[in-house]
Amino acid sequence: MSHDLTSLLREWPYEPGQLSVRIIEGEDGRSKIQLRLDLGILQMEVEGRPDGQRPEGFESLLELYEAHLDEHMGEGGEPDAFALDPEACRSIREEAAQYYHRYVALFILEDYEGVIRDTSRNLRALDLCAQHGQTEEDRTALEQFRPYITMMRARALASQAIKDKEPKAAMLAIDEALERIRGHFEEAGSPDQFDQSAEVQLLQGMRDALAPKLPVSPRSELRDRLKKALEQENYELASILRDELRMMPDQGV
Repeated sequence: MSHDLTSLLREWPYEPGQLSVRIIEGEDGRSKIQLRLDLGILQMEVEGRPDGQRPEGFESLLELYEAHLDEHMGEGGEPDAFALDPEACRSIREEAAQYYHRYVALFILEDYEGVIRDTSRNLRALDLCAQHGQTEEDRTALEQFRPYITMMRARALASQAIKDKEPKAAMLAIDEALERIRGHFEEAGSPDQFDQSAEVQLLQGMRDALAPKLPVSPRSELRDRLKKALEQENYELASILRDELRMMPDQGV
């Protein structure tokens, strides 16, 4: 069997400036994600670790080290006493890059649940290194990516909510992400970077586009009608609307 990939690459040509992703069926009968790059094709598993490896039987190195932390805590150890050496942190960073490639591909495929899963997983990787890395470099190396991962997770949550016709849930996901990113910059001592962040600007743009789609609450609609009735000096209608407002349970909106 020839190992030359030329025919495969010719069948799926690379398009500059465009991320091309597809799902194929592997020889093992399971679906695989393929990402076309300029120099070839990147293939990943749809679930589990993208390269299909299972370190010491765990889904990933992150799960392995989290299990070590749980064991340490279960034996009465203090959280601060659990430390990841530079080699462990390097391995976690390299593994996180695999999940990054996959959640970007999944977003293009509109598999938002998969994006939520993988971005949530990578945020756990950031937290583990930030809290337990032995060196300052290992504790901070991944933090530069926190706004981006948070943004991608929020986009997936919001996109899924929009598909489910839940615009309020979409707005909530965006607002929570913006607050998390704000907290990240404040903790880093650079709150002024919040407004300049590309991730923030993208989420705010998504929020602005979503706002007109939010349903108007019955209470807000009654208030608007009352205001209009008063402006038109229709006091009889205004009195009726006031009574309706008084009878309506207050839901804070």
